[in-house]
Amino acid sequence: MPHPAIAPGRAAVITGAASGIGLAAARQFAKLGMKVLMADVKKETLAEAVESVAGRAGKAGDVIGVPTDVSDRAAVERLKDRAYDAFGEVAVLMNNAGRGGDGNLFGGDAWQAIIDTNLWGVIHGVQVFGPAMVEQKTPAAIINTGSKQGITCPPGNTAYNVSKAGVKVVTEALAHELRNIEGCLVTAHLLIPGFAFTGITAAQPGAEKPAGAWTAEQVIDFMLPSLERGDFYILCPDNEVTRAMDEKRIRWAADDIVENRPALSRWHPDFKGAFAKYMES
Repeated sequence: MPHPAIAPGRAAVITGAASGIGLAAARQFAKLGMKVLMADVKKETLAEAVESVAGRAGKAGDVIGVPTDVSDRAAVERLKDRAYDAFGEVAVLMNNAGRGGDGNLFGGDAWQAIIDTNLWGVIHGVQVFGPAMVEQKTPAAIINTGSKQGITCPPGNTAYNVSKAGVKVVTEALAHELRNIEGCLVTAHLLIPGFAFTGITAAQPGAEKPAGAWTAEQVIDFMLPSLERGDFYILCPDNEVTRAMDEKRIRWAADDIVENRPALSRWHPDFKGAFAKYMES
């Protein structure tokens, strides 16, 4: 059986819905007969996306767009009011808005914007929509888009890693809170895309989808049956990395603490051979 929140006539709110994973989710939810509120900070792109999704909807008005900057709590509060005014409920909240940028540790000009959107945007969504969704007393789901970079934290764009690690912590805490509310019918889920050609990666001038990357549609196609199974961690593979490879990399990262290895030992020259042997075993 599908997740009871995903059903014809029910309503979904998706942030970062003008492109990538958010747009793919909006298209699929509309195809399944759901009403969809699409939110994004890019007004013109959002309008085009809404038009493309509306053709899949059951009737006029089932798909609406609301320009929203999720880093602004007041804007998210207005988004919630619009959703309940239009649909009377929210069955699925997908906190998906995200951004990349230059977020290196000792520099970079996008730290504030990355944290504000990727982490605070999720916190705002959870805090503003969560209590109302619980009070509905109907099956519902909150899906937060994380990243493998928030788990294994590869060197490079530290700001992005920090933001997505925060999303993981927030979503785990959300799941715990929800399951301890008597009679609560809202579930929490952490979507963890693999290498995917999304709104962020596809935004580079002249960018073409690498052979190893999944499309945004593949991510959503993987997400839906995971929701049906009740998975919390929706860990997506891609065309280069299998589930087994992900599991081993995650275990190695956790064992840096257990084994008292140097931080990020996977990328430490002294552990290059050990990591390669571990992955081959």
